[in-house]
Amino acid sequence: MASPTVAANAYANLARILDSAGPGKGSDAGGPSFSAVLKDALGSVMETGRKSDAQTMAMASGKANVMDVVTAVADTDVAVSTLVSVRDKVIQAYEDIMKMTI
Repeated sequence: MASPTVAANAYANLARILDSAGPGKGSDAGGPSFSAVLKDALGSVMETGRKSDAQTMAMASGKANVMDVVTAVADTDVAVSTLVSVRDKVIQAYEDIMKMTI
């Protein structure tokens, strides 16, 4: 289950992407490229993992409580699960395109 923080970050990222395209602009006119969006998404997943690792290390040294660690690990799990789902959809779309006749 996604936490409110993960959902808020996802909505913020979507709003930033839509704002960068601007009102009335097509997707080709100045919008972020697919590779930029993908790179940003991967960076976000990596940053979530780093935060989870930092919380785990802080708990091991006695500086964090269990609830913060569980929340960080759950956020990482949601981010990785989302990334895997997107990967599976991209692979499925590629396979569908390769099956098309010209």
